[in-house]
Amino acid sequence: MTAEQRARSLGVHLVLIAYSLLAVGPILLVVMNSFKTRSAIFGSPLAPPDATTFSLVGYEKVFRSSHILTYYSNSLIVTLVSMALVLLFGAMAAWALTEYRFRGSTALALFLSIGIMVPIRLGSVAILNMMRSAGLNDTLTALILVYVAQGLPMSIFILSEFIQQIPKDLRDAARCDGVPETRIFFEVVAPLLRPAIATVAVFTIVPIWNDLWFPLILTSSDSTHTVTLGVQQFLGQYITDWNSVLAALSMAILPVVVIYVILSRQLIAGLTSGAVK
Repeated sequence: MTAEQRARSLGVHLVLIAYSLLAVGPILLVVMNSFKTRSAIFGSPLAPPDATTFSLVGYEKVFRSSHILTYYSNSLIVTLVSMALVLLFGAMAAWALTEYRFRGSTALALFLSIGIMVPIRLGSVAILNMMRSAGLNDTLTALILVYVAQGLPMSIFILSEFIQQIPKDLRDAARCDGVPETRIFFEVVAPLLRPAIATVAVFTIVPIWNDLWFPLILTSSDSTHTVTLGVQQFLGQYITDWNSVLAALSMAILPVVVIYVILSRQLIAGLTSGAVK
């Protein structure tokens, strides 16, 4: 390796390290300060908790004065059900648009791609009126329907690209053996889409879990609030309970981090697929 190549490699690694610190630093600060007293949070926010500053008062308040377990379960239900439906319907739609050419298929694909370019929040008023008319206001079903509609365009776009890379001979060989189209999709195509499915799953889970807007306008009772909305009760106009806020945020971060660790290998494989021939 020449000196120029070493310098270039060093520069790339420095940039990556700086970006990693920028991404992970705030998470570490939130988790670290959630185990400290209020005075230590403001007095030495960058210092780790020690014997004099360690405190679990934030977690005690969260469990004692809020329905955090209900919020947690609501977020899990909404996120997991939405993810499953997005992956199922997205993969089936991508398969149909890629495998079967029919009149209007290109126009339909372009119509679906509009969902990627146009933010769904622009239709918040119409969505709210629609849910009220359907009697779904203040229900988890309303959130699930919105998130499925939000995630399908990106899911179809990503999965279509991966399905096009699957050799057509595999599908034709299965058809020659008399395998039905449903079995070809679920037993031949779907297993080959695991990296793409992991990519779509991460891109679907993170925005849903972190969303505040739609729970704010579509739910009104504690029984349907999600974690991100439940944290807001600790934020006041004049007084903010930072111990509880940081504790609740730390608990909200955990599932996303766990899911990313589990799916990280498949995610990287999905993002880099096709980069090397």
